[in-house]
Amino acid sequence: MTREEKAIVIEQLTAKLADNSNIYLTDASGLNAETTSNLRRACFKANIKLEVVKNTLLAKAMEASDRDFGDLSTVLVGNTAMMLSETGNAPAKLIKEFRKKSEKPILKGAFIEEAVYLGDDQVEALVNIKSKDELIGDIIGLLQSPAKNVVSALQSGGGTLAGIIKTLSEKEA
Repeated sequence: MTREEKAIVIEQLTAKLADNSNIYLTDASGLNAETTSNLRRACFKANIKLEVVKNTLLAKAMEASDRDFGDLSTVLVGNTAMMLSETGNAPAKLIKEFRKKSEKPILKGAFIEEAVYLGDDQVEALVNIKSKDELIGDIIGLLQSPAKNVVSALQSGGGTLAGIIKTLSEKEA
């Protein structure tokens, strides 16, 4: 690979790092052709882009990026496959599900919405991360809950008050 080709690849990787806020780095080495094909197919179905990258070029792209990847470049050893997703926990769920049949892919590290996760032991934590849309839905549900309680209390109380007034007016007559 010539210097110009490397510069182009670094530029492309830098653009991918800038465009994606959910980046997973995994080790999928040692998988046979069928298992690798199944992993790629599962990624495609889950709307996850899977790309094998050269560690040195990815490290240079991280340095050139405006984002702070912290210690994420320290995991760039051995074979590295980069998973890009719009949903923060989708790759973690895919990794967890895929490892029921195979011991790989192994999570090296992840960059999720400005937070860095290092090591395979973080898979479970990453599976439980909620997406931005899920968090917004939870907040809306929490905000609606008290309002619904007040409205229902007023409606039921209104019926009760009307019943009491009607009963009292009938007794006086």
